[in-house]
Amino acid sequence: MSEKLERTLRTRDLAVICVGTVIGSGIFIVPATVLRQTGGDPTVALVVWIIAGVLSLLGALTYGELGAMQPEAGGLYVYMRDGFGRALAFLYGWTLFFVIASGSIATLAVAATGYLGQLVPLPGPMPTVAALAMIFAVMCINVYGTRSSTSVQTWMTAFKVGAIVLLSIALIAYGDPEAAAAAGAVTAAGAEAASSVASTSMLAAAGIAVIAVLWAYEGWQYVTFSAGETINPQKAFPLGITIGTVILIGIYCIANIGYVSALGAEGAAQSDSIAATAATYALGSGAGKVITVAVLVSMFSAANGLVLTAPRVFFAMARDGVFFRKLALIHPTFGTPAIAVVATCLWAMLLAASGTFEQLLTYVVFTGWIFYALGAATIFVFRRRNPDAPRPFRVPGYPITPLLFVAASSAIVVNAVLTQTGRALLGVAVVLTGVPAYFVWQSRRPGAKPPAVTQGNRSPAG
Repeated sequence: MSEKLERTLRTRDLAVICVGTVIGSGIFIVPATVLRQTGGDPTVALVVWIIAGVLSLLGALTYGELGAMQPEAGGLYVYMRDGFGRALAFLYGWTLFFVIASGSIATLAVAATGYLGQLVPLPGPMPTVAALAMIFAVMCINVYGTRSSTSVQTWMTAFKVGAIVLLSIALIAYGDPEAAAAAGAVTAAGAEAASSVASTSMLAAAGIAVIAVLWAYEGWQYVTFSAGETINPQKAFPLGITIGTVILIGIYCIANIGYVSALGAEGAAQSDSIAATAATYALGSGAGKVITVAVLVSMFSAANGLVLTAPRVFFAMARDGVFFRKLALIHPTFGTPAIAVVATCLWAMLLAASGTFEQLLTYVVFTGWIFYALGAATIFVFRRRNPDAPRPFRVPGYPITPLLFVAASSAIVVNAVLTQTGRALLGVAVVLTGVPAYFVWQSRRPGAKPPAVTQGNRSPAG
């Protein structure tokens, strides 16, 4: 058994993982919601997407410094472990395993069957079988090898990005909002939805929309989990996560422009499936099928990205002695944390089959942003604790850059608490179920102190 994961990922791979993991189905649906929240003003909506993208970029730059300084498998878990202690990091890993990552995989698989059903009939239990088959396929790909999984991710990401960009260009070139309105794309309900925030100030509405759009960008943080498999991570990691986030901003902006060009602001604001609606009215019914295929590929790619990255956290936890010991093993032939991958996917399959993932994910997903804020805040700890440590990459604009990201992440958490107090409290309760589990595992560990951050080197837990 190898003791370390092989470093096989380069800058391009990290950028692909970032883009492929983030883009699921959101960009095909969410822009309509944002338009409604901003009163149907396409300019304000576009600015919202840019602002949310820039805030995400600030987080990526912050994590770029952390990842270059501590290029270990587990990323965000490692930063919190070394910055704030094992207990807090464990709670993140615990929630990631049992709800956030596994629930997201289950969500993508089940949602994908809905789109698959538009192409082929799925009678009776077949949607559940198809969802489980998708998770099983992703599991096999990722057990077989990091390199092979990354290659699959590259091709699928190229397909869906190409589809979004080509569709957007076609919508800009051939879209006709007046024709779409005449054909019924715009209704009284659409106009009503577009003006639903008339009683709210535009600034307040835009602020609410930024929080919503940050959810659409969520997922680039998963790239940090793969830092331990990156070649020359001191340079490749910050560059890869930054390039990936910039590409996301560009893709999201051109898609929004395309939708409005095809349907007009009011038509786009009222559509529940904005991409399919725009393609159908501008390019014909056949284009709607192409969008369905693109969404399917996009969801598979996002699920693959989750399985390619998240199990590295559980691998790192097991290496620290605070999770199931077998998850720390590396496959002797494939060089992957195979048991961690299998465990993650089997739990996701159970959630998908039982149908319990939706409630769990609804309650808990916002808590991820608590940990994203804390992960970024560790940069202040490391700068103070080890001011002279080698930092191959320094976040530009420090300390404003990480502070802005921490503030944006905190805003999401506060918004969830204020608007969905009951769900937020239940989510926190789910996270806290990890407290007794942590003490059980901690009691079984040899009496070792939490690892200290060294001069840019790997900690003993790595």
